[in-house]
Amino acid sequence: MKNCNGLVLLVVSLIFVCSVIAQPSEYKMRSAEYVSKYKDDAIKEMFQFAIPASITLAQGMLESDNGNSPLAVYANNHFGIKCHIEWTGATFIQDDDTKNECFRKYEKVLDSFNDHSNFLKTRTRYNFLFSLKSNDYKGWANGLKQAGYATNPKYAEMLIDIIEKNKLYEYDAVTTIASLAPSNNNHSDKKLQTNNDRSVFYNNNIKYVLSKKGDTYVSLAKQLDLPVSMLCRFNDASLLTIIGTKQCVYIQPKKNDAQQRLHTVAQGETMYSISQQYGVKLKKLYRKNNMSEGTEPKAGQKLSLRKRIR
Repeated sequence: MKNCNGLVLLVVSLIFVCSVIAQPSEYKMRSAEYVSKYKDDAIKEMFQFAIPASITLAQGMLESDNGNSPLAVYANNHFGIKCHIEWTGATFIQDDDTKNECFRKYEKVLDSFNDHSNFLKTRTRYNFLFSLKSNDYKGWANGLKQAGYATNPKYAEMLIDIIEKNKLYEYDAVTTIASLAPSNNNHSDKKLQTNNDRSVFYNNNIKYVLSKKGDTYVSLAKQLDLPVSMLCRFNDASLLTIIGTKQCVYIQPKKNDAQQRLHTVAQGETMYSISQQYGVKLKKLYRKNNMSEGTEPKAGQKLSLRKRIR
């Protein structure tokens, strides 16, 4: 009887071991697939916020383990951005530097990319990075470490290594968004559309195009087949308003509210630039913050983008 019991245990053990071995390993995205999937989003962010696409991709790859980390899988957070005091969205709790830290949770990965850009653009400690050349990925990598984005002493080296191994610097040289193919990664609200050789994007659910060198509201209105008065009204502009290169020009009316609740003013930002950044009507932005039209905010000031300050 003892021998039989021993034999049964041996068979059961073998079945268990074989079943474990036969289990398929969990799928993990590799770096090449990550780049292929998200490079267009990184380039779009580069054109809107002047952050090198190589840096955005490298940070996403490093912080999210190529999209495989629990934070990326369950919270769509690819940049390790914590909640901070201004965050009012969904959250994800996990251990980091300390136990049970609060991280931002996003509905879509693209929201994480866009919030990463806003995070760098609106925090004064990163201001100096935007004076670097657009292809200076080494300067950006070292600057991010210097500004305290991460605590790892080799953070800059790690970013540079990822950029050079994957040739991400090539995406910093893209000169026109019109050359990009439509994205196929379920970002339907951000897909590109062709309109008279212009690529059309959505911000705050409003269509916009990016200006080219030499554009005016008159020339753009003619090309887009819109009344020039209407185009100016959509952008809180006049016929004499100068349009810089790669600036957001809305081809639909801006909204009364932004999707984000608050904005921290960075050095050099104006009410107009913030209005364009979030797709909020300029008059509404002044009214929400009890400011007189024509006045400008101070660096570090928090502006309400949704509700009027009481």
